[in-house]
Amino acid sequence: MKATIERLPPSGRVEIAISVAADVNISAMAARQKVNDFVLSEISYMMHAGEPELVVSDRVLWRVPVILSLTSHGDVGEIGAISVDVESGQMAISPEAMDELHARADDLARRFSRSAAA
Repeated sequence: MKATIERLPPSGRVEIAISVAADVNISAMAARQKVNDFVLSEISYMMHAGEPELVVSDRVLWRVPVILSLTSHGDVGEIGAISVDVESGQMAISPEAMDELHARADDLARRFSRSAAA
């Protein structure tokens, strides 16, 4: 598991003392399965969830990467991420974020189809 701290100053002294309290009702595996089910049913069968990382921000979330796979190449890259609240299991993805996932997937797939044709 990897923990990410967001919004650190770019320079100067930093002292970090972390005390976070959250009921982790959703495990990393459950968050990954939830995102996997969502992307397979709502976005594309050519995408799947990657390894979640724990993010401590204003809430505690699992950030689950979305990976594009191509039949001829296997996994070709991360095209975005979906956050899952560790307490409620609620996913945070807007229609705009879904459009962004589609656009990144299309761009990445085009790059791989061009390299295969060359």
